[in-house]
Amino acid sequence: MHRKDTLVRARIERFVVERLRPAIYRGSAPLEVSAWELPDEPVPFADAVTQAFEPFEVGRAWGKPWGTTWFHLTGVVPAEWAELLDGFDGRVELIVDLGFLSGQTGFQAEGLVFAPDGSILKALEPLNTSVPLDVGPGGTIDVYVEAASNPDVGSDWAFRPTVVGDKATAGADPIYHLRQADVALLDSAVWELDRDLWTLTGLADELSTDLPRQAEILRALETVVDRMDPDDISGTAVHGRALLAPVLASPAYASAHRILAVGHAHIDSAWLWPVRETIRKCARTFSNALDLMDRNPDFVFACSSAQQYSWMKTHYPDLFERIRVRVSEGRFVPVGGMWVESDTNMPSGEALVRQLLAGKAFFLAEFGVEPLEVWLPDSFGYSGALPQIVAASGSRYFLTQKTSWNETNVMPHHTFSWEGIDGTRVFTHFPPVDTYSSSLSGEELAKAQRQYSEKGASNVSLVPFGYGNGGGGPTREMLAAASRLRSLEGSPTVELATPRAFFEEAERTYPNPPVWSGELYLEFHRGTYTSQAKTKAGNRRSEHLLREAELWAATAAVRAGAEYPYERLTDLWHTVLLLQFHDILPGSSIAWVHQQAEADYAAVAEQLEDIIARAITALAAGDAASVAFNASPFPVSGVPALSAGVPEHPGVATAERSDGAFVLSNEKLRVTIDSRGLIASIIEVSTGREAVPAGQPGNLLQLFRDTPTQWDAWDLDDHYQRSGTDLLEAESVELLDGDDSSASVRVLRRFGASTVEQVLSVTGNSSALDIVTTVDWHERQKLLKLAFPLDVHADRAASEIQFGHIYRPTHANTSWDAARFETCAHRWVHVGEPGFGVTVANDSTYGHDITRKPNPAGGTFTLVRQSLLRAPVFPDPTADQGRHVLRTSVSIGDDVLDAVREGYRLNLPLRVIEGGVAPPLVASDSPALVIESVKLAEDRSGDLIIRLYEARGAQAGGRITVDADVVSLTETDLLERDLADGSAIRRVDGGAADLHLRPFQIVTLRVGLRPGVG
Repeated sequence: MHRKDTLVRARIERFVVERLRPAIYRGSAPLEVSAWELPDEPVPFADAVTQAFEPFEVGRAWGKPWGTTWFHLTGVVPAEWAELLDGFDGRVELIVDLGFLSGQTGFQAEGLVFAPDGSILKALEPLNTSVPLDVGPGGTIDVYVEAASNPDVGSDWAFRPTVVGDKATAGADPIYHLRQADVALLDSAVWELDRDLWTLTGLADELSTDLPRQAEILRALETVVDRMDPDDISGTAVHGRALLAPVLASPAYASAHRILAVGHAHIDSAWLWPVRETIRKCARTFSNALDLMDRNPDFVFACSSAQQYSWMKTHYPDLFERIRVRVSEGRFVPVGGMWVESDTNMPSGEALVRQLLAGKAFFLAEFGVEPLEVWLPDSFGYSGALPQIVAASGSRYFLTQKTSWNETNVMPHHTFSWEGIDGTRVFTHFPPVDTYSSSLSGEELAKAQRQYSEKGASNVSLVPFGYGNGGGGPTREMLAAASRLRSLEGSPTVELATPRAFFEEAERTYPNPPVWSGELYLEFHRGTYTSQAKTKAGNRRSEHLLREAELWAATAAVRAGAEYPYERLTDLWHTVLLLQFHDILPGSSIAWVHQQAEADYAAVAEQLEDIIARAITALAAGDAASVAFNASPFPVSGVPALSAGVPEHPGVATAERSDGAFVLSNEKLRVTIDSRGLIASIIEVSTGREAVPAGQPGNLLQLFRDTPTQWDAWDLDDHYQRSGTDLLEAESVELLDGDDSSASVRVLRRFGASTVEQVLSVTGNSSALDIVTTVDWHERQKLLKLAFPLDVHADRAASEIQFGHIYRPTHANTSWDAARFETCAHRWVHVGEPGFGVTVANDSTYGHDITRKPNPAGGTFTLVRQSLLRAPVFPDPTADQGRHVLRTSVSIGDDVLDAVREGYRLNLPLRVIEGGVAPPLVASDSPALVIESVKLAEDRSGDLIIRLYEARGAQAGGRITVDADVVSLTETDLLERDLADGSAIRRVDGGAADLHLRPFQIVTLRVGLRPGVG
């Protein structure tokens, strides 16, 4: 702006702050306040109102960290306000300031307001402090406020260590002061004028100084300041609005960008608050949205996460019924279709299926609604397997904005077709506004119009508006902005809409969008693959225990007539799915959240072990022999896949000393471990091929300084690589006693305040070296990696993801390659040359880096490193401290199917019990057709569900056989609904189906059995 215009803008701002906003309320009167502070965790309204409330004064301190105080507010609306209301548009409101801090809503004190009958009115938030009351002058006021004294853990993003994230260390002193509890009289004309000025000044700030439109707006605003009486704002507000009416009525350009605005409140299911507080955040936010719907018939609110609706059904049934009514009207809109807004990097393929299966099942059962858009605005990158999972669940669209956080590269599209690893494409949108919490400000809308990548080809984008993260949602101020921006010269047009309406319009106007192929890697938050290792270990173990429990319970139901534990399995899945939320599984929450997660995982494991024990006991009843149950889709030690049998002798392994080193051998491998406990050699016996480059030690622990520039638990910055220390020296290296089938070396190291014990083992005729690493970890802001240099020249590495794998380059030719310096893999990574490859597998590690390094002998070798542990100090200063047990294997095999087999072996150990052989219920005759899940159908019909995928990345055929009394066999979608155009089944022959799958295709089969099963 020119200097004169800047001065005009400053004059307008002073008028608003000093004159206009203080006049929004024509009068106020204090209410009587009494209070009851809970001694511990929250209680329902019915319990709270029976307590002894004590008088409480405005200005007094209240609320220990994570505490709850109930305030009872009573009073009478002043009768003299009847005269004030005569001749002007006003409304009686409750105004409460709980002691709100400056900064964002959702990160501090919040309140939920109840009527005396227990019905919820709305919430109180830092930027939403009013409650409209349907009461007039002389009327009585009687409300209760459930006030949560949540500490502000870090909304200033200073990333300092804090003790308040753990209830045990947060303290007991009050942290807020009640500042206001009044009944007030809103002057609607003054409020509307304030909204007029806010909209127009925001627009003027974004317009070019050489445009007549900016000057027109500033002159109109200055005229309002000139013409209104500063001593009688209420009396001249209508005149002020009339002066602005012409500039507000000037329509948008025909070419203006079109914005479909969706009311929204991204509520993290846990983050800088525990899950129990999220439940209350949902009630507050949803009550705000419902209140707006009651007063604004055009308002639409979209909300994801079936879990959050389920919480309302359980904890706030009356509120849930109000939601149900608005859902039926199409105004409270379930989106996403998932149980929670999950991380998509680390959950298994089956877990992502269950996110959609559980979420959509809830929405269909409760509302008769099936969301068609997967809505993940804030997850930390998106797996290349996701498009197929989205489409196979019956959904058509995908939305996120998180890749706008990329540090290095800008995504080239905002609307495009996203192609997954199997070739499935899904229509995708990144809102160019670059936020999921818009306030519909002039700055945000101008940014959306300016950044929109598809100019000239399409002209519509979505803006999610409403306070998010910690909840709050849209406000009446935002709706006022939307109404003024429907068609306003100089601004994009704004239309309130549903997500479905946006996607259908975008698809209609952009029928042939560009294609992005492969994962949507987030160039940020790379540390989330490693932070909070115990949470990640709990997730991995739970996923595999769930697989076993369903497999053996389904088999026992069919074979032995055992009862299938539907309810228990559903509840356990819901717990695991919740813990896959994108701030829990990634390790980016406060200590309280991760302590609860670890306790939940322990409880899940106990329940699942009981289900498994009951099922395999029923299956093994009979012969008193030692049998092994193999839940892997591959044979293990002579035991067929998905069955129980007598294991073969594992073969002979030997250990010997040689020139100060230890040599562990079997018929497939010869591993040399030097006197420091480092791997000097791994030789494939049949070929003599060496897997370790000369002079490059394997099993090398490396310790790095880990001090990211920001976002401690989230980020791993590339500068960590410049400060590493190789942990070469060992305190002891010794052979362990064992039988003839196992040979092991134990290595002990100490560094800093930590110790590491490793046991390296060669067993029987296995092609793998197994390593168990036990770390007693007491470092801070350090990263521990485990390195394996491999004598393989590979320009790309395969990493397991959901239902397949993805190839990533081992070089950094482009900025996109260079930014991908830390990546996520599931159970294995594989690097290879034609005819020879090496797999590095794990049982709970997700973070990896895989690079090519120069070999002094010529050429290059490939360095594979696992990221074992971190120690960030924010938001949990105790993150990762303590004992960890991590399992790794290094195995020789020439292709990725060997890697797939090894990943299952390491994560699904045999279960040995006394009993008889149990033949497989389901079998695949092709190693490329991998059976991922065997369970009974969700509809409790007794039908069998089999989910499998093509694992090699090539077309494959094979036969799936079901050893039962089969009456039907069909292909379904992921929600177990028959597919009229299922393409995988070529022929059905009784209990067998001949299949042909495209690369990485997921197939779900539904098998009807004779009545009485399950």
